[in-house]
Amino acid sequence: MRLIRAGHGPFRNVSAGGMHVHHVVPGTLLLIGGGLLAVGTPPHAPWREVAGVVVGIGAALVLDEFALILHLEDVYWQQAGRASVNAVLLAAGLMGCVLLGFSPLGVNDMRGQEWAVRMVVVADIVVGVLLVVATLLKGKYGMALLGVFLIPLAVVGSVRLARPNSPWDHWFYGRSPKKAARAARREAAAPPLIVRLRTKAENLLAGAPSPEPPVADDGRDHGRRAR
Repeated sequence: MRLIRAGHGPFRNVSAGGMHVHHVVPGTLLLIGGGLLAVGTPPHAPWREVAGVVVGIGAALVLDEFALILHLEDVYWQQAGRASVNAVLLAAGLMGCVLLGFSPLGVNDMRGQEWAVRMVVVADIVVGVLLVVATLLKGKYGMALLGVFLIPLAVVGSVRLARPNSPWDHWFYGRSPKKAARAARREAAAPPLIVRLRTKAENLLAGAPSPEPPVADDGRDHGRRAR
């Protein structure tokens, strides 16, 4: 996408009849096709592997357009489009756990005493997922990603104030102006160095967002000044 935006390389935006076709469209088709392939073909090789590859490609294309699905408008190169990058990073973190063998429930043989341990592990996983989700809803995407591996970070992110304009802010702080004001003050008081480093990291991963279009001036303010 960075190369397409810059106009370099062989890749270009796809259009049909003057309509821009976002890659969530082929991604959805690949997800459906891969799922049907996994269900409707023999379980032996190579069908299961082929279905896995097709589903993986489709999921990557859909996740890359996560912000488009969330906002129902093309915000890819706007600040709101960073949600796509955050979704991809979080999914990559979860996939990394699986590839590294993080499977606390992957015990084939269990004795009677192991059921209690199993239930504790299940409860721990459920609590961890809820903490990561709460951190995500509060707009702390980097902390949520690290919280997948380090649960204490997810605990901190889930109990601290939400960032302004996060889903948590919209859902809960509308009825609590004091919390909204505290969250805005905390965001404004963030150390400039941290803000610069965070912005540079986001721009490096997702590209710098396009400048916001200027607000149209209908001349009413000028009329008031003239009077």
